[in-house]
Amino acid sequence: MPDGADLGLGCGNPQAIAALAPGEIVLDLGAGAGFDAFLAARAVGPKGHVIGVDMTAEMIAKARANAAQAGIANVAFRLGEIEHLPVADATVDVIMSNCVINLSPDKQQVFNEAFRVLKRGGRLAISDVVARAPLPEAIVKSVEALAGCVAGAAPIDDIKAMLTASGFGNIEITVNEESRAFIRDWLPGSGAEDYVVSAIIEAVKDA
Repeated sequence: MPDGADLGLGCGNPQAIAALAPGEIVLDLGAGAGFDAFLAARAVGPKGHVIGVDMTAEMIAKARANAAQAGIANVAFRLGEIEHLPVADATVDVIMSNCVINLSPDKQQVFNEAFRVLKRGGRLAISDVVARAPLPEAIVKSVEALAGCVAGAAPIDDIKAMLTASGFGNIEITVNEESRAFIRDWLPGSGAEDYVVSAIIEAVKDA
């Protein structure tokens, strides 16, 4: 991987759970400096393609520079919001995201957009933080907790309901109990690890 591609901001490995196949078109929501996109590019091979979307021009510039440095030709990075994807309808096989959707104030719109751009039979492979219990007010109102991928975590049942409302089927959310250890380190002393957990979120746009 290019130097500086891994910013250490994820909470899982969506590329590993996506079961990517050569030739597939992959979309990475909140691509950052490109680490997960580059892993996906290697998995789909030269006949596949990866699109990384990020809302900050600085990250897009960094990701493009990283791709050029490493000579990775089957990736493209686009400036845009995950609530309004700069991607055409029904053009993507797989959507990945690594600890980003929890930051969105309109998660339903994110899932609506994901459904729009996926081909029929396309799938979601997301690593994110979800709420397993109501968050204390002190955490909900904390800017540090929001930026730290805690305060914006949605309850598991709410995520399932939003995915269903968008049209997805075969929804599976698998929590990672071992994530308590690294979540504790995100906000030491807050008790955040008692309320949120890392999870794998999978769903399919039915054919």
